[in-house]
Amino acid sequence: MSKSILTRRGLLKSGGALGVASLATPTIFGSNVWAASNAGYRNAPTGGKVVLGFNVPQTGPYADEGGDELRAYQLAVQHLNGEGDGGMMNTFSSRELKGNGILGNKVTFVTGDTQTKSDAARASAKSMIEKDNAVMITGGSSSGVAIAVQGLCQDAGIIFMAGLTHSNDTTGKDKKANGFRHFFNGYMSAAALAPVLLKNYGSDRKAYHLTADYTWGWTQQESIAAATEAIGWETVNNVLTPLATTDFSSYVAPVLNSGADVLVLNHYGGNMINSLTAAVQFGLRDKVVNGKKFEIVVPLYSRLMAKGAGENVKGIFGSTNWHWSLQDEGSKAFVKSFGEAYGFPPSQAAHTVYCQTLLYADACERAGTHNPCGVGEALEGFKFSGLGNGDVEYRAGDHQCFKDVLVVKGKENPTSEFDLLEVVEVTPRAQVEYPIDHPMFAGGALGDCNPGV
Repeated sequence: MSKSILTRRGLLKSGGALGVASLATPTIFGSNVWAASNAGYRNAPTGGKVVLGFNVPQTGPYADEGGDELRAYQLAVQHLNGEGDGGMMNTFSSRELKGNGILGNKVTFVTGDTQTKSDAARASAKSMIEKDNAVMITGGSSSGVAIAVQGLCQDAGIIFMAGLTHSNDTTGKDKKANGFRHFFNGYMSAAALAPVLLKNYGSDRKAYHLTADYTWGWTQQESIAAATEAIGWETVNNVLTPLATTDFSSYVAPVLNSGADVLVLNHYGGNMINSLTAAVQFGLRDKVVNGKKFEIVVPLYSRLMAKGAGENVKGIFGSTNWHWSLQDEGSKAFVKSFGEAYGFPPSQAAHTVYCQTLLYADACERAGTHNPCGVGEALEGFKFSGLGNGDVEYRAGDHQCFKDVLVVKGKENPTSEFDLLEVVEVTPRAQVEYPIDHPMFAGGALGDCNPGV
């Protein structure tokens, strides 16, 4: 526990000093402090049960991701309660989780439908907190949703473990002390992709961007445009598309006469499936422009998107947070558990939220409480391994998770409906890191944790 945090929370007078024993054993000291304050926070567990709120898109353009998230959440709850094979609990470098719930409380959960709409997501989360006594909210497959719910949880005094949120703003200008993100972001995707695009397509390229018109699309486009312009590409145009769009024909048609030889689809979920399908139907992949074969780039990929787009993804580069083909022990353990439960491999959405649930539970165990201030302090600066993607750290200053990033492309000869992407580059964490005050992440303040009382 840092001196500044102790001072801010009234545990140390300004200008005071910590005892030698406290400095030598910060984790134990912090755990004792928070365990002694179990009643001083909102929705403390009662009756031997703790309630978690799983808020995911069960309808709307990101519903496929939401369905896989719910499967992973249910699996995580089973493992935390001592059911099943334990999955990644057995490979996680922290050894605090024992399969007896969280702090001896049996894990229960409630679910909600974000509809991929910020207002609906906030209403659902609010109900979970006020009516169901959820002590932690997690989930979502939209950065607009994540930012809205993260703000709600900050005000309510509840920990928010973000699901799929890729906007730079989530841990940039909209970061909150009660919010934590395991997923990577637009800047990281661009930093990983640019060298691969340079190697495969060269430096003399003209790119046309179609961009989802909300916080994720804006920061994803800004990131990939900056990274590709740095390797010599020219950005010809950037056209914003509403999230509710299903027919992208009118957006793809102008690309034909734009002079561009690359189309960058800053789209996700059903939007990406539909826009890529339109691009292929217009024959873009068969064209030669500026003496070069026309190419398409999808900066943020998922297996579920690849499945929806079918053969259209073949040879197309993108990035992903995690992939079921990874051979580290943690990934193999999770794929085994998920596959035995559901009959198919998990998506990056499933992996992300499963990890978020275990990380929350582990932080509670290390802090000795569900108090969001104790949980937050246990997560800040936490370094771990065994959950896929190598060595991982939750940066204290913005609550962004840093780890290796995968560059993938659509397989030319897939062996099954699940074997659609191949990992072509594991980008080391050092290549995708950035300072907290980077211009793309400027504005906003992390602030102090809110225990809700």
